[in-house]
Amino acid sequence: MRTHIVWDWNGTLLNDMAAVVAASNAAFATVGGAPLTVAQYRENYEIPIPRFYQRVLGFQPSGTQWEALDATFQEHYTRLSADVGLADGVPELLAGWAADGHTQSLLSMHQHERLLPAVERFGIGPRFLRVDGRTGPSHGQKAAAMVRHLRALGEAVDPSRTVVIGDAADDALAAREAGVHAVLYTGGSHVRANLEPVGVPVVDSLAEAVALARQLAV
Repeated sequence: MRTHIVWDWNGTLLNDMAAVVAASNAAFATVGGAPLTVAQYRENYEIPIPRFYQRVLGFQPSGTQWEALDATFQEHYTRLSADVGLADGVPELLAGWAADGHTQSLLSMHQHERLLPAVERFGIGPRFLRVDGRTGPSHGQKAAAMVRHLRALGEAVDPSRTVVIGDAADDALAAREAGVHAVLYTGGSHVRANLEPVGVPVVDSLAEAVALARQLAV
């Protein structure tokens, strides 16, 4: 029987943490915030993003400040992410999963119009049954989008044999809302200590995540 993986993009398939942190620091500077190291970012990161910003800035940004933060982040991330690559072994993992007769899709909170060309740049678009990015505000959570994504896939996937692989606690919470499995990867936005309390398996490589996906969705 086929198993389906719903992949996350930023911090999971895409190895973009350095770009994310640099763009975030540029955004923080617009409201007088101090820069973070990658380690500090990963230790403090959480979703929804406004709560993360409040934690690292020490105050709740106003509506106008939030707009400036978001615009600055998007501007810098767009430029910096042009030079980032996929995480180690991603093309081989995607190809191997498909060769074994399984299916996969991609759901990201990255803006949909920017996600599609980013995926196509790496030539991996044909590996996915469906690619969905964010179409609403940039500060939301993933649960509602996950439900819509799986509903759109319809009978092509079996929820009992579906596994979300992502780097954020929010990925696991979205999977829980949609009634599917999850595996969390430590190579992205969160440190292990902030992933383990969620209560799903936590791994240090995407190869381990795929191996667990084979075991979980039986």
